[in-house]
Amino acid sequence: MNGAQSLIASLVNSDVEVCFSNPGTSEMHFVAALDSVPEMRGILCLFEGVASGAADGYARMAEKPASALFHLGPGMGNAIANLHNAQKAFTPLVNIVGEHATYHRKFEAPLTSNIEGYAEPFSKWLRVSEASADVGADAADAIAASQSDIPGVATLLLPANTAWDPGGRVADKVPLAGPRTVDSQVIKDAGRRLEKANRAVMLINGSAVRERGLEAVARIREKTGATIYLSTFHARAERGAGRVNISKLPYFPDQIYAALDGCDELILVGQDRPVTFFAYPGKNSDCTPEGVEPFKLSTLADDQIGALEALADEVGAPAIDRIAEDPRSRLIVPELQTGELTPRTAGHAVAAMLPENCIIADESTTAGGASYALTANSPQHDLIALTGGAIGGGIPLAIGAAVACPDRKVVNLQADGAGMYTIQGLWTIAREQLDVTTVIWNNRAYNILNMELHNVGAANDAGPKALSMFDLSNPDIDFCALAQGMGVEAMRATTSEEFNDQFAYCMVNKGPHLIEAII
Repeated sequence: MNGAQSLIASLVNSDVEVCFSNPGTSEMHFVAALDSVPEMRGILCLFEGVASGAADGYARMAEKPASALFHLGPGMGNAIANLHNAQKAFTPLVNIVGEHATYHRKFEAPLTSNIEGYAEPFSKWLRVSEASADVGADAADAIAASQSDIPGVATLLLPANTAWDPGGRVADKVPLAGPRTVDSQVIKDAGRRLEKANRAVMLINGSAVRERGLEAVARIREKTGATIYLSTFHARAERGAGRVNISKLPYFPDQIYAALDGCDELILVGQDRPVTFFAYPGKNSDCTPEGVEPFKLSTLADDQIGALEALADEVGAPAIDRIAEDPRSRLIVPELQTGELTPRTAGHAVAAMLPENCIIADESTTAGGASYALTANSPQHDLIALTGGAIGGGIPLAIGAAVACPDRKVVNLQADGAGMYTIQGLWTIAREQLDVTTVIWNNRAYNILNMELHNVGAANDAGPKALSMFDLSNPDIDFCALAQGMGVEAMRATTSEEFNDQFAYCMVNKGPHLIEAII
């Protein structure tokens, strides 16, 4: 057994059964070893950013890591944007990066680079396998590290000779400790703070955004009157009829300030203090109200749901079923709209036809507000979204989610400009015959940048040359042609009626499909 074979067998031993890859010469023995370990599913992506984003989406839905295979430093460099998003989502993910043979590095061949230096900023764990006998154990350690404490990205560098040399040994799975229990005194302190506050706000993230966590905060809200917000950018939320609907903290600074106005107690659950996405002239970056020191109930390494349920009991909150007005959403099927196609009219169709237990991969940016609000009362579904702000995550997240959950429909609500960053992902969707419907919101603009131009105070200085930098027309991008060229059935909607019919077709027929919505 060579090192590469021991690597793949050790990955499978630790329940890592999917590898999203874009390999090169230094990874050939890894690729060849796929046939010797049939339990490992290799999925080819045409760009490394698709592979890293797909591994992120897979792990969010499978609740265990995928692996991603990259070719040397430049290959990993192409993956970094979506590795950044995975880091901000606290996703367990195992990178395997091919490296020149140990004896070849000194010759400074064209693809030689400081891979460790590239990987360190987004890797919570980083190691170079120095010998084939070490590779299996290194893989098991990487998988454990990606899931331990606060989950994150683990990166294993595999020199080519450690892959092809004999002597590989398969490693057993490294046992993992569960999340930490929050100390009872912390629970008591949080309860006292809630009771004394004039206006308490709780900001929640991580596993607290799942069904049990949302029910616990609804109980706390009922008893104490606290205002609850989800983190603006959360990795995975469970939504829909029968679940508690909690608003997200807004995106823009003035809206955040207004949401927190009058707050005299801020309790954080799996979340740091609220800050603006960017710096804006004359505005505070830290949105915590003056004079308020946030209280951290739990970190992402803690049992957040257990902490919330203990806090609900501490303050004497009623059981969810004993709250007079049930805080859980009721199923509402909005009426389909006619006439001009807008994000709102399309949102009515999405909300009305969303199938039970589907997954939404959301990178809608400015077009997504209506769909997000309306689907709060749709059948139960999961929503995974961009976390780190590096655009180009939507299509890859949809790929990973569909691989992790092959029996669930995946709907990718995708901005046009962001979609072009990883449009190659449509080819992987077609190749793997994934049940993904991609809706491209085509407004032919980087519309968020038109908004931010005003927010940063630069609009008065912007003329035609500046504004052209946000314009995605001239020429118009033909998403249907792009999709069809990669094997995805595509259709274009220019009216609400067309969108209604096309979305209905896609929901009752297995994908892959793409709808280009001209809005």
